[in-house]
Amino acid sequence: MPSLPLWKSRPVVLLLVVLLALVVTQGGTGSEALTAPGTQTGPGARAAEPATPDRPRYEVTLRADADGSRWTGRQRVSFRNASAAPLREVYVRLWGNGVDKCGTATGAPPAVRVSRVRGGTAGRPTVGCTALRIALPKPLARGERASVSFDVAIAVPARNDRFGREGAFRFLGNALPVLAVHDAEGWHLDPYVTTGESFYTLAGDFRVALDHPSRLKVPATGRTSTRSVRPGRSLTVSVARQVRDFAWAAGPFRTAVDTTPGGVRVRSYWAPGTSAAGVRLTRADGAAAVDRFGREFGAYPYGEIDLVMTSGFGGGMEYPGLVLVGTTDEGSAVVHEVAHQWWYGIVGNDEYGAPWLDESFAQYANARFYGWDTRDCWSEVDWPSDRTALTASMAYWAAHRGEYHLVYTAGSCALADLERTLGADTMARLLKRYARDHWYGVSTTAAFERAARSVTDQDLTPFFEQHRIR
Repeated sequence: MPSLPLWKSRPVVLLLVVLLALVVTQGGTGSEALTAPGTQTGPGARAAEPATPDRPRYEVTLRADADGSRWTGRQRVSFRNASAAPLREVYVRLWGNGVDKCGTATGAPPAVRVSRVRGGTAGRPTVGCTALRIALPKPLARGERASVSFDVAIAVPARNDRFGREGAFRFLGNALPVLAVHDAEGWHLDPYVTTGESFYTLAGDFRVALDHPSRLKVPATGRTSTRSVRPGRSLTVSVARQVRDFAWAAGPFRTAVDTTPGGVRVRSYWAPGTSAAGVRLTRADGAAAVDRFGREFGAYPYGEIDLVMTSGFGGGMEYPGLVLVGTTDEGSAVVHEVAHQWWYGIVGNDEYGAPWLDESFAQYANARFYGWDTRDCWSEVDWPSDRTALTASMAYWAAHRGEYHLVYTAGSCALADLERTLGADTMARLLKRYARDHWYGVSTTAAFERAARSVTDQDLTPFFEQHRIR
C-alpha cells in the first residue's frame, strides 16, 4: 500500500516546510455548564432538540489472542435520552468495517462483529456494515436512561492503518463500537471515508478491561493500570471520562514516561527500529504541545496522553488521550495530533459534515507552535470551482480528493488571517472562550462564526466570504 495512507496524509516533512508547501498527497478544565454536552447549534438546529443519546457510559471487557490480532468479549453501553421526543432506537457504529464493508472486498467476515444483543432487538448491519440499528423494547422518554449490551469480536486487518497492523504491532483505532448521534437533522449515519474522517460522537465515559499476553504493551485512551492476572497474561484497565472514542494499540513496544511542567503524564511507546532521534523529538514536542495548547485553549483535562510511534505508520491519527504517529529522524506529526485533543476531542464536531472545524484548527495550532511565517500564506487562493468551500463536507472532499489539502492549507491560513484581522490578543481570547463554551460539547461552523463576531465591532462578513466559510 502507499506509504501515506489514504485516510490521513500528513507527511513528516510538514515539520520542515512552510505552511503553503504542505501537501496532502491523498486526500484546567472548562465549564461544562456553558454548553450542554452534545448541544446542536448548527443551521436549522432547534434548541428544543439537543443531540441524543447523550451521557453514554461504556463498560467493555475484551480478551486478546497470542499477538493481539483478535479481541473478543462483552460490551455494555448505557445512555440517556436528551430529546423531547421519545427515543425508540439507537444505532451503533461499527467503524472498523469501513474499509472492507461487509467483507465483500476480501471475502472474510466483517472485522467487527456484534452478536447476542440484550436490551433491544438488533437489525441487520447497514451502511457497509458500519451501522447497526437496535430497536428499544419501549420508547425512552426524555431524561430516562436505558442500556444495551452485546458480544463483540474484533479482527485486526492485515494492513498498516489506523485500524490495522505494522509488523508485530496492532493499532485498534475506531475498532470499538460507539453510539451514533441523533440531532435536529436526524440520525447521522454517514458512510466511512478513506480520505479524512467520518466520525461524530458525543462525550461519554469508558471503562475498558483488556486481557492480553504479558509480553505485549497496551497503550490506551484514559488512565491505565496493568497487573498480572495469571502466568503469561496481564490485565490493562483504562478509565476515561468525557471522551468521544476509545482506542488502543498492542505490541512489544519500548516505553518511557515523562511528566510535563504542567503536570500531564506523557507515556511514549515506540517500536524497535524507530528512529531514536525521531522518538526523542516526538516525545519532546508532544510534551511541549500538551502544555502550550493547555495554556492557549484550556488545561488538558485527562491527566495522561499516550504517544504511539512506529517507522512505517503514515502521517498520524488522533484519538482521545492517544495518538498514532509515523516517526523518522525528522520527527513526526505529533503536534498536529496533540492539537486534535482540543479540536475534535474536547471541542467536538461532526467530522463528516464539517471537517474543517478540527483539521484546520489543529493545523493552525501546529503552525503557531513551530513559528511558521503565515503573513503571506493567504494572498489569493485558486479555488478549483465556485462550488468549493472551506466548510464543505466529506461528501464533497471524498469526491474531490485532489482538493482535500485545502482543509489543511487554506483552513489554517484563514485562521491566521483572522488572527491578523482581529489582533493576536483578541484571537487568543476568542479561541479560549470558544473552547470553554463548547467544552465536551459539539460546535458548528455557525457557532464559530457567532463566536468570532462577538469579540469585535468589525464587520467580518467580507472575511467569511473571502475564505469561503459558509
